[in-house]
Amino acid sequence: TPVDAGLGILAATKSKDEFVGREAIIAAKEQGTTQIRIGLAGEGKRAARGGYEIRDAEGNRIGEVTSGALSPTLGHPVAMGYVTTEAASEGGSAAEGSTVIVDIRGKDFPYTVIALPFYSREK
Repeated sequence: TPVDAGLGILAATKSKDEFVGREAIIAAKEQGTTQIRIGLAGEGKRAARGGYEIRDAEGNRIGEVTSGALSPTLGHPVAMGYVTTEAASEGGSAAEGSTVIVDIRGKDFPYTVIALPFYSREK
């Protein structure tokens, strides 16, 4: 849902207009979510791709990559994924600034959890 992606504020649930998914978004806002979107930054040239597993330092599965690519602007791989809200909470294994493991075709690669957006043009 948009709530999982951190975009719940953009869903106009307070309007009187009905739309597909409105009730699910309202429920997610009221009950909270079980997963949250995070940004990831890697080293080298191996980019994480959608469907790759995200694990904590102990090897426990905490989420999944949704998209990723080598960023020519930043010079390193970036990715986004969803992890459990517990893992993303302060002090959790996927809190901002912590290192998680991404399984890329059977090999483990360290990725740092970073704030989104990945790049912001300064004026």
